Amino acid sequence: MNVDVTVMYEHPESLLEHRIRSRDLDSLVQGSVRFAPTKSLWFNGMAIAALIGGLSTFTWASFFVFLASTGTVLLLGHSLGSHRKLIHDSFQCPKWLEYTLVYLGVQVGLAGPLGLLRQHDLRDYAQRLPDCHLYLRHGRSFLVDGWWQLNCDLKLANPPSLHFEARIAGDRFYRFLERTWMMQQLPVAAALYVLGGWSWVFWGVCARVTVCVLGHWLIGYFAHNHGHMHFEVRGAAVQGRNIRFTSLLTMGECWHNNHHAFPGSARLGLYPSEWDPGWWVLSLLRRVGLVYSVRLPADLPARPELFSLDQANASGQVARV
Repeated sequence: MNVDVTVMYEHPESLLEHRIRSRDLDSLVQGSVRFAPTKSLWFNGMAIAALIGGLSTFTWASFFVFLASTGTVLLLGHSLGSHRKLIHDSFQCPKWLEYTLVYLGVQVGLAGPLGLLRQHDLRDYAQRLPDCHLYLRHGRSFLVDGWWQLNCDLKLANPPSLHFEARIAGDRFYRFLERTWMMQQLPVAAALYVLGGWSWVFWGVCARVTVCVLGHWLIGYFAHNHGHMHFEVRGAAVQGRNIRFTSLLTMGECWHNNHHAFPGSARLGLYPSEWDPGWWVLSLLRRVGLVYSVRLPADLPARPELFSLDQANASGQVARV
């Protein structure tokens, strides 16, 4: 069966330079979901501490710390640092700024920079194939997918290979963060304890990590199952969806259909009224000279498998970028 599937299917050109490489399509289908004790303890431990410690020590000051720290790490860290810069390299900036943004991305609490890149690319590659494991496509019910994504890992029977480019593979700072990503919460916790006591620690670390990790799964689930589509990636197992009313909460990451269409674009909200805070900040940084070589849809190679679903945009153009 493996041979037949492999012969019948030819990878689209957009996957030929992907970090994930596999000749056997079944390598992204055959596997089992297994309980991951460390992953589960990390999330549930943070959640329990946030609920018990956070509620028992609540102050408006600590709640403000939660809002400010969560917004900062999601916007500058996850959206700009981890996703648009580290994973997709959609813009260039000084190394000190890149390191700062990626470090803030580690503060989200999902994984180290290399681990997050590995998770993202495996899912991205699999979703562009004709079929992939249900874990990689958020293909089970809401509750089952939540259990899987927050407490389990996928063990593929024959996992594909992953190839980091030199700018990532040889970076000592990224390797350090990968080894110590959980411990990177400790310096922040110590600073918050000095400034505001345990209340600030519970809200500024435990509640922040809990909401970031939970929110990342929620957006992932809905952005692959429910929402509006401008584009279809033909032949792909999974289509991205746009979740309009979460644009500010996700810092623009909710425009997932746009992202599936143009993964290398630094701008995710491509149409009028598609608010994209990450793009707003990038535009500001570009104006002051800290960001340059910004990639947009017009700068990316054409994808024959990409099909526009918008009759109003039958010409194939998107909003001016």
